[in-house]
Amino acid sequence: MPPTPEGTLTRREPLIEPKSGLPLAAKEQPGYYPGFSTLGQQKYWDAATRKVVLKRVSEIPPIRFFSPGEAATMRAVMDRILPQEDRVPERRIPLLPPLDDRLYTNRIDGYRYEDMPSDRDAYRIAVRAFHDMAQTLHRRRFEELETMQQEVIIKSIHDGEPTACKDLWKEMNVERFWALLVSDCCAAYYSHPWAWDEIGFGGPSYPRGYMRLEEGEPEPWEVNEQRYDWTAPVDTISSIEERHGSGAEHQSHPGQGGTH
Repeated sequence: MPPTPEGTLTRREPLIEPKSGLPLAAKEQPGYYPGFSTLGQQKYWDAATRKVVLKRVSEIPPIRFFSPGEAATMRAVMDRILPQEDRVPERRIPLLPPLDDRLYTNRIDGYRYEDMPSDRDAYRIAVRAFHDMAQTLHRRRFEELETMQQEVIIKSIHDGEPTACKDLWKEMNVERFWALLVSDCCAAYYSHPWAWDEIGFGGPSYPRGYMRLEEGEPEPWEVNEQRYDWTAPVDTISSIEERHGSGAEHQSHPGQGGTH
């Protein structure tokens, strides 16, 4: 599975501003808390916490578990699980390196389901299956497919009904692999300080702590929520679901005055 040549990866469509129908420009800091920076609070953390958090920004683990070709496929899969088209390229959070590092060092939760192989073997099977599904259905590598083609393949795994390469997927419980994949994507994304800025997370509570624990009132160092409307990119499954009225509404929740 050789890597894909530079320049053949799929072009992604942007988010849309619903009233005008125009594309929303990618942001350095997306989300509803403009100007908020979790790292701006680092002087209030102890030295050990500060070192751990800053390392997540300054050091990206090298790819050592996946081959170059496998990495290209797996990166494309993870980019559809947690799309980042709303971020400028230099501020997109690396998703594959933390997973690759976990698999390379064989860090696990300490248990394994009877109907699942090891995490390492599960991902080896899956990356081959995603590659083979793309070849079978479209005669191209997964990372070369159009966004909708990628998402249809991924959704079939979400639904537990692979559209191709069923024999490969039979080597493990597809539903459990889906849960594993989403968990690894979310762990990589939401452990990063740039994601904390996006959701307004105030950062580690130790040693300063939080004062205003009731009714969502903001702490003195937080900022108030400033929401904006958007709809999914036109080349995604989410866009189709929104047009049919089954997508989630992007609205505030009562009591969230600050970044909680």
